[in-house]
Amino acid sequence: MRFNGKTVVVTGAASGIGRATALAFSGEGAIVYAADIDDAGLAATAAASNGTIVTARCDVTRTEDIKALMDRAAAETGGIDCVFNNAGAGGDRAAIDEIEPEGWDRTMDLLLRSVAFGIRYAVPHMIGRKGASFVNTSSVAAIGPGYSPTAYAVAKAGVLHLTKVGAADLAKHQIRVNAVQPGFINTNIFTSAMGMPEDLELQAKGAIAAMSKQAQPIARGGQADDIANAVLFLASEAASFMTGTSLLVDGGITIGPRHSWDPEIPGLFDALQKMADGGKAA
Repeated sequence: MRFNGKTVVVTGAASGIGRATALAFSGEGAIVYAADIDDAGLAATAAASNGTIVTARCDVTRTEDIKALMDRAAAETGGIDCVFNNAGAGGDRAAIDEIEPEGWDRTMDLLLRSVAFGIRYAVPHMIGRKGASFVNTSSVAAIGPGYSPTAYAVAKAGVLHLTKVGAADLAKHQIRVNAVQPGFINTNIFTSAMGMPEDLELQAKGAIAAMSKQAQPIARGGQADDIANAVLFLASEAASFMTGTSLLVDGGITIGPRHSWDPEIPGLFDALQKMADGGKAA
């Protein structure tokens, strides 16, 4: 019960990583304020908990909603101990030579601006709380291209830098700020953005799981609980000497191209060595 009596705010808590993390926090004694725009999903999250989950409708693209969420959690419990800034979606899928300003701004508002103001409006309620911390959801997409649409990747890279500068800004209050970087996690974050019907979403999740087995050293699809476990660690006393950093929870997908970890796949230097050995034999 690492979080017994603590107040925790989780955004994007109606499904996926947010839902799993809200359930994990509540299961370890936290009073969790689970926020989302999906009322039915929030109700399902609360019903699945064996602890305390208070649901709150919050559109994180609206700063007034974020402030109201933080103010409510603090007013009802006396303060806030942890905020998991997690709400998000796939964002605009256009390439940089095709994206329109509205799509770019909408993606940044949802994925980056929301994190900034999640921090901004929670801090007044966290000052003086022992062990207070933020955990922000970034992504492997922050590391380089090929993992997500362009605007999403740029926003998630911004979350990483915001985590660092936020940690520096809030050190004077003894508030820690860290991030988690999920890899391919079997949630509906991108399929929902594409408007897929439910039966196709299930097929897509199966395809992601199958692809993950081939694309990374850990041969299984990532699950929301894998990220929840990392978030709870970062928020716990066990991580009290960590701030301004991030945890990659990606099954090893960012280690490098397949030949870097699969001995069955020859890499460039293997091919060159074979050429050299062949030349010597001749």
